[in-house]
Amino acid sequence: PTSRRRFLEHCGLVAAAPLAPSMLGRSPGPDGLSLFGAPRATEHVVLVAFAGGVRKKEVLEDAENAPNLNAIGRSGVIAPRVACRNVGHYGAALSIFTGHTEVMGIRDNERGINPTVFEKLRKDHNFVRGDVWLSTSSGAQGRLFAHSDHPDYGAGFAANVLDGDGLFNVEFQNVLESFGKPKADGQKDRATLEKLGEAMRKVGGDGSSMDAEQLRRVSNFVLDELTGSTSRITGPGGGDAKAIRVGANILRTFRPKLVGITLQNHDAAHGSYNGYKEIIRRNDEEIGKLWRMVQEDEALKDKTAIVVLPEFGRDKDLNERNGLDHGDNSKELHEVVLVAAGPDIKAGRTIQEEIRTIDVAPTVHQMLTGKRLDKVEGKTIRALLS
Repeated sequence: PTSRRRFLEHCGLVAAAPLAPSMLGRSPGPDGLSLFGAPRATEHVVLVAFAGGVRKKEVLEDAENAPNLNAIGRSGVIAPRVACRNVGHYGAALSIFTGHTEVMGIRDNERGINPTVFEKLRKDHNFVRGDVWLSTSSGAQGRLFAHSDHPDYGAGFAANVLDGDGLFNVEFQNVLESFGKPKADGQKDRATLEKLGEAMRKVGGDGSSMDAEQLRRVSNFVLDELTGSTSRITGPGGGDAKAIRVGANILRTFRPKLVGITLQNHDAAHGSYNGYKEIIRRNDEEIGKLWRMVQEDEALKDKTAIVVLPEFGRDKDLNERNGLDHGDNSKELHEVVLVAAGPDIKAGRTIQEEIRTIDVAPTVHQMLTGKRLDKVEGKTIRALLS
């Protein structure tokens, strides 16, 4: 008979594809040294592309919109002069993950040709798939951040992806309804489990079996996501809030080395300045919860760094709809703010010199491996690292 116990077993078994042993294992560690030869403490990085276009004015000058980001910056680094060239959402956000100035526009749906930091870590440093995750609210384009079409990298070195509604799609909601209470086995329950399997298989994988510990972790994660508060997030900015919450749960449950989180709901600014600010506040609250979770977790708090930045800003002046577009070529559009904190990041510093969004991928790579990221346009932000 079908029960919660059997439900969890089925969840674990169908989840074995995207979360196989090689993906949940731990990769060999790097040399343990920082750029400057000192022991390196960072074992986990959360990289948040605060995407959708966010001006630094609404984050720094109107600090009440983002109290948590400002608090994180005060404990670590605030960089108010971060230059970005591309002002199309997809290419601009992708540049954060590749270290190159990507040329793709707002409506492009092709994978990039430059390998992402996920691929570089996996191929060049033997990180396994369980070490790198991407949680995104950016729809079909967001999934493309997981890997490039570079012939030497590509899908074989991709990040795990939970996109859009992730575990909160229709198939999973049907499962939740079906297994809210134990029921006798029947055709309807078998059909529901098959839908669960289909939903999980969409993530990809090779169908390998799992050991008991991996099964327990996957089962708990699936059940938490199905029954927890994340599944009930709605309203303006709900997609972004889910992506941040899922990223936090991935970090808490699987302890990966790199979690990328990409947002997009700030683009509501086109039609409403007040709506845009509301989403900034909501996402700031969720990032604050994520960072507090890290600080309260003994296994994460002294080993985890966070880096948050938009892909670009927005126009200097409001449009006729009392909103903000992104096309006036102003300083407000091409210069954004970055905040970061963690064990290998300087404490209480404001970086006054200009840096670039394309410098973020090399810096994250440096924090996790102790080595420079080669063959990229961007460079490690030395002023950020202690």
